[in-house]
Amino acid sequence: MHLSSTAKAELSRIANKIGAPGKGLLACDESAGTIGLRFDEVGVENTEENRQFYRNMLYSMPSTSEYISGVILDPETLYQRADTGQTFPEYLESLNMVPGIKPHLKVCPLPGKTGETIMQGLDSLGVRCSEYYKAGARFCKWRSPLSITSTGPSELAVQICCTDLARYALICQEHGLVPIVEPDVSMTGDHDLERAIEVNTHILATLYKALHDHGVYLEGSLLKPNMVLPGKSCLKSYTPLERGAATITVFKRTLPAAVPSVHFLSGGQSGEEASINLDAINKAKQQDGRCPWNLTFSFSRAIQDTVQRAWSGKKENVAAAQAELLKQITNHGKASQGLYVPLTDDGSQPATKRA
Repeated sequence: MHLSSTAKAELSRIANKIGAPGKGLLACDESAGTIGLRFDEVGVENTEENRQFYRNMLYSMPSTSEYISGVILDPETLYQRADTGQTFPEYLESLNMVPGIKPHLKVCPLPGKTGETIMQGLDSLGVRCSEYYKAGARFCKWRSPLSITSTGPSELAVQICCTDLARYALICQEHGLVPIVEPDVSMTGDHDLERAIEVNTHILATLYKALHDHGVYLEGSLLKPNMVLPGKSCLKSYTPLERGAATITVFKRTLPAAVPSVHFLSGGQSGEEASINLDAINKAKQQDGRCPWNLTFSFSRAIQDTVQRAWSGKKENVAAAQAELLKQITNHGKASQGLYVPLTDDGSQPATKRA
């Protein structure tokens, strides 16, 4: 193995801190362009000052670190400063949250494969990882998008995406950064749950063979997958527990026990949908009784959508926005332990029954 025992121990320590039970990741790695689209929806001007103010508002909420173990940053945010004067990585560390970074560049078409893509950025990754580590980042997250169709994803797309994730993970670990590998299988389409299980099993099996072949230290790595769900246009309905059991089935067939924690992406789900499905996965895990992994969240829109609407760019709305943030991360934290209680039809939590 190319890593020293000291390097392995540090990577494992960070990975386990990120995967602390009851906590998850806050994905704040939107580029200036992407967050600008979301600001437009709530009437906020997309300036660097507003981006800094908004992210400072998220991180400074007093209870954030009770449910958030780490934060994925965009490179711009990595070098910005909190209102305390500290860099955001320094500020997050002071609050017991691990700072991470999105190191990949742009998605581009896969030549010869209509509608399939690859992610750019491997060629310069080593240099950037060194810079990110010096700036305070301690983990990275690389996304490789794939889609389920009647004939896809193609084997070429699967092989390239998984090999790229393995190369990325190896480079990260050589520079002291815990790699989060994200094979992002889109939830669009009309495929049923059985097809989702088939495709996701093949992708994760291919990914972990690539990680093994490249010599990636699994105990010092994390997985950020999609939940195994039917396509959004699927006409067949499934119970939450059936959906949760599908993810557990795929993991039992493919995911090494050495991986300490799994942090699901939300894939366009609302906060409530993401909590229900994460809770169902953990209930299925508990029923199975043979799953060693911590199964939690790494959500962006499923946390931030309602927070952004509550804030709407107004300083007088900061308290309301932070209250909404606390609500969302509390719900997801409970779901990561199989303890979430879904909202009633009027949007409230059911009253707790007394003994």
